[in-house]
Amino acid sequence: MGMPADIGVIDTLIGLPLPPTGSTTELHDQIGYMFTDMPDSRRGPTSIDDLLREMDAHGIERGLIPVHFDDDLEVMAVRKHPDRLLGCLDVDPNAGMRSVRQLQEAHERIGIVAAQFMPSILQPPVAINDKKTYPLYAKCVELDIPVFVNAGVPGPLVPYETQHPGLVDEVCCFFPELKFVFRHCCEPWVDLTVKLLLKYPNLYYSTSGFAPKYYPKPIIEYANSRGSDKILYGGYHPYGLTLDRICRELDGLPLKDEVWPKFLRDNALRVLGIDGR
Repeated sequence: MGMPADIGVIDTLIGLPLPPTGSTTELHDQIGYMFTDMPDSRRGPTSIDDLLREMDAHGIERGLIPVHFDDDLEVMAVRKHPDRLLGCLDVDPNAGMRSVRQLQEAHERIGIVAAQFMPSILQPPVAINDKKTYPLYAKCVELDIPVFVNAGVPGPLVPYETQHPGLVDEVCCFFPELKFVFRHCCEPWVDLTVKLLLKYPNLYYSTSGFAPKYYPKPIIEYANSRGSDKILYGGYHPYGLTLDRICRELDGLPLKDEVWPKFLRDNALRVLGIDGR
């Protein structure tokens, strides 16, 4: 069976177009070599409505969107549409307690449901298990929210060492209550990643950043067996993939019938701690 219809998909990485300038935009421009037919999306006054229309057209009930603390449009999107757009605050371990306080404030004022960071693009880069990350991990445990962290060789032209998935071993040992979600597929260390997913109950994996036809085979096999509760669907619209392409390729995934609802919806609801109604 292919991708089921009318399931109310929860996308763990979707968002608004990036601002026209800034370091994140510059780094994003470096990944063009990885994607063909990248979405031609530009930020404008209708960006929020455009995103919701795209979600409606592709059966996406809710989307976890990146929120930067000082980005008014992203903040407005989450506050205006809490039933559709869920905030994932972008945090910087280099900022120390300032970032911890921002996470607390964003949780209280904006209603964010998760935190995120990409180790390799921080200035300076911060490894997954760097002690700078520990206050943020502790705050996520206190707030009972997950943290989404990129792992594997990054697309932008920066070194990969800070994103080796094996670094999470120490984090999960020290923070067993932390809900930690790998992003961007962890290649080329997928076999190691599966071992770690088996080892730690609160370690999860999002398929974000990869077109479905390129999802690593060990992850599909894991999802179809012992990992049916650990794999979350994540797209990459509008950062590198269109929803048309994602949904077309999702339909060809060899997932078992009983795995599809968990992959597309149930696992995300549980990890994000949100109501499925």
